[in-house]
Amino acid sequence: MSVPQHVAIILDGNGRWAKAKGLPRTAGHTAGAKNVETIAEAAYNNGIKYLTLYAFSTENWNRPQEEVKALMVLLDNYLKNCFKTAKKNNMRIRVIGDITRLEPATQERIRQLEKESSQYTGLNLTIAINYGSRDEIVRGIRHLCYDVEDGKLSADEITEESFGKYLDTWDLPDPDLMIRTSGEQRLSNYLLWQLAYSEFYFTPVPWPDFHEKELKEAIEAYENRNRRYGKV
Repeated sequence: MSVPQHVAIILDGNGRWAKAKGLPRTAGHTAGAKNVETIAEAAYNNGIKYLTLYAFSTENWNRPQEEVKALMVLLDNYLKNCFKTAKKNNMRIRVIGDITRLEPATQERIRQLEKESSQYTGLNLTIAINYGSRDEIVRGIRHLCYDVEDGKLSADEITEESFGKYLDTWDLPDPDLMIRTSGEQRLSNYLLWQLAYSEFYFTPVPWPDFHEKELKEAIEAYENRNRRYGKV
């Protein structure tokens, strides 16, 4: 068996899941948040070492104000509970994205969560919050330019490997498998650099209904693909 070491997931379909059940969109987001722990446990139990979840994109700020406000409250509550779940599941948690747009209390909670969970040796869970891949690359280029200006790096030393150290995922391996739920088949500005050689798996199942059975189906599809030397 060739289980993917790193799985990245675009959590899509919360709103459509809620609409199909005659519920408000916020109910879908609540159900989706609850499913994170379920999939994190399933991923670890199936041999996955790194799990990266697209929770809130830079474009999500354009949603209706009430929905964004509800999402921020839900996110903050989730982060509060993460201290317990991280300890219970021996799970290390990281957050990628530009968190400076979040409330100061939320930013501090993220920093504390990352620090406290850094000692755990189980699943490495990364949550993308206010994340957009183009934004990440631009921020990386900006910091690289600062280092060139300061003489810390020369133009001749810029390579794919050295540039990768300026990305939010600098200490993570690239994903082996990218999963998107709810039927859409696009990347939506997610990990564009990191997914260059990843396998893609699209499922019509909305995120709140994406459970261990569906994760195993994605892993099986990955295992059945011909991954040749050289990542091509």
